[in-house]
Amino acid sequence: MDRRGDLRSDSALLTRLLADPATRVFRLRGDAAEVVEDGHGGLRVVLGAPVPADADHLVVYLGESGGVHHLGVAEDLPDGGAPPEGMRTLRQVGARVDDIGASVFATTLALANWHRAHGFCPRCGGPTVPVLAGWVRRCRADDSEHYPRTDVAVIMAVVDDADRILLARGRGFTSRGMSVLAGFVEPGETLAAAVAREVFEEVGVEVTDVTYLGDQPWPFPSSLMVGFTARALGTRLRLQESEIAEARWFSREELVAAIADGSLVVPGGISIARRIVEHWFGGPVEAPEVASLR
Repeated sequence: MDRRGDLRSDSALLTRLLADPATRVFRLRGDAAEVVEDGHGGLRVVLGAPVPADADHLVVYLGESGGVHHLGVAEDLPDGGAPPEGMRTLRQVGARVDDIGASVFATTLALANWHRAHGFCPRCGGPTVPVLAGWVRRCRADDSEHYPRTDVAVIMAVVDDADRILLARGRGFTSRGMSVLAGFVEPGETLAAAVAREVFEEVGVEVTDVTYLGDQPWPFPSSLMVGFTARALGTRLRLQESEIAEARWFSREELVAAIADGSLVVPGGISIARRIVEHWFGGPVEAPEVASLR
């Protein structure tokens, strides 16, 4: 998706695109949207024709793909209200939808989350309103502008000299769920320094050779996950009790055996955490070729 930020300053952009039948519109209700089977084992996010937008609904310009402009429309549900039948959340379908569908879903959800939480100016407390096609909020009282918030977090595979990976269960995880370590970047901190600090704080292990792997927007509500590998300088664990319930080192054989006997649940396919584990593992953890390791 070409986000076409150059078009956002056009005050008539949203009105014009809502009146154009060629515009494709992604509709978010609460945190869910309509998805359908694509006929090839995947899912496709429904992108419909524009209809008159309710004044209470957020409308944002998402960008252009293949010469077609895309809008996101977000509708808040009443407190405790469930989305209509057939609608799914990004957590439920994100691993199976196409690239454009994942992009419009994640972008609209992240912006909707930000708008919901920033209805008032942090400077003077006055009400704010969306401007620049939904990408900025402006205070009605002091005319200050406020921009979408993204919280940067690091997430990392810590591997020891025996090529074992460190997995941990945080407080609040399911009883069998474990994942790689992660944490938010602090002000004035580099990404590599955040990796080293978080690992040492949470499990008491010093690391080196911090290497970038990839990143993923994570709009739950507004994070960017930046993935790394790091080499452990020791294997003795000292857990941060307020954050970590359990942590242990896994060889590939031990990981497969723990998944097979049900004692371990790894992160879902939508998350970069799963990709990081599989990068270390060398392939999908449920792939047929790993059966011989069980």
